[in-house]
Amino acid sequence: MDNETVSTSSAFLDLMMNCPTETMVLDKEALHKDFFELRTGLAGEILQKISNYQRRLVVLGNYENIEGKSLNDFIYESNKAGKVVFIKTIQEAIKLLK
Repeated sequence: MDNETVSTSSAFLDLMMNCPTETMVLDKEALHKDFFELRTGLAGEILQKISNYQRRLVVLGNYENIEGKSLNDFIYESNKAGKVVFIKTIQEAIKLLK
């Protein structure tokens, strides 16, 4: 997926199935902007794939200035659960993964 973003749940599933590890690490920029627009449903579909296939996902990026309470709450709850974490560094992610 050179220079492309993951814009559908099926594209994410293809990527996940080609990943030989239990935990995937993606840069925030690898996810289409629709992922962060919760009303599109893309984030929910992708998180469902993570759950169904018992995987974990780390999305690296800066989340300090997130606008929107819903997205902020989504990131907080995801990080708390530890299966999908939104964090700045791998070192921080390791502490949150469960």
